[in-house]
Amino acid sequence: MPFQLRDKHGATRAVAYLMLAGAPYNVITGVLMQLGAPPAELVALVVTSVSLFVIGVVCWRRPDALPEQFWLVVPLLAIAVVTGLNFATQDATTAAQLFYLWPLLYAATFLSRTMGYLTAASISAGHAAVVFNYAPMSQAPTDWIAMTVAMAMTAWVVINLNERNDRLRAVLEVQASSDSLTGAANRRAFDEALQHAVHQAVDDGDPAALVLIDVDHFKAINDTWGHATGDLALRAVADALRAAGKDTQHLVARLGGDEFAVLLRCGPEQAFAYAESARARLGATGGLPGGPPALSIGIGVAPHHAHAAEELQRVADAALYQAKENGRGRTSVVSSAS
Repeated sequence: MPFQLRDKHGATRAVAYLMLAGAPYNVITGVLMQLGAPPAELVALVVTSVSLFVIGVVCWRRPDALPEQFWLVVPLLAIAVVTGLNFATQDATTAAQLFYLWPLLYAATFLSRTMGYLTAASISAGHAAVVFNYAPMSQAPTDWIAMTVAMAMTAWVVINLNERNDRLRAVLEVQASSDSLTGAANRRAFDEALQHAVHQAVDDGDPAALVLIDVDHFKAINDTWGHATGDLALRAVADALRAAGKDTQHLVARLGGDEFAVLLRCGPEQAFAYAESARARLGATGGLPGGPPALSIGIGVAPHHAHAAEELQRVADAALYQAKENGRGRTSVVSSAS
């Protein structure tokens, strides 16, 4: 998105550091070292320094007090401040223009590619306004072109490095939360999702169903046809569980071995219909020696049967045990609140 803020905590700290460092620097270099300057110029520099300090304190202590739009436009505000100070001091030197680096790096690091390039273009315009007014005309065009190219290249490098890091982080997050064999979520991701789903179900009354699945006689599949066939069977189970939930909000997880779990945002009847649909889809799977495996399934629903994640796991596991006791290859739903 063109105006999205990434890492708000880092962005607020970056702004706070700049403001708190810029305020005393501005006082020392713009006021104390320029006491012979016109009073209006000194007053403007003092007001700017105080404003920077106040904003820095707010960014550090109360960042939520500032509107979200502030963090998106802050690089453009910083460019306006740097340009204004350079105008006030009539400073067109390269050292003064290097202060433009902060808004550029902020935008390229915390904002989108669009905002990064917009910031680079604004810096070019601000620098042109100063350099063409106060630098020798024989030098101004060269300085402006050099600064514009340097800022544009810096923006391009930082933006692309950040996007590459984002892609790598996304891959690592997927690897950390998924089962490599089936592509289903792993135990860690499932536990987090279960806690959230049950908490939400208890709070707002929108039910969350936990469907626990065991592959019947999975050891016999491995012993008879080999582990490669067992892996194919597990993938087929995961595919069937995903396909059965394509029309509803769901999460398929492999808890380990031949154990799977599915989280659904629905009540007991819909969860039972989902389980039977998954069983039918798995039954239609071809290419497995000996045919597709059968499933034993237990279902518990919050808040109908439980009000905590651990309790829901317990009652769903009891339903699964009942399905196995009744002959396997069937679905059992918790009949009453525990």
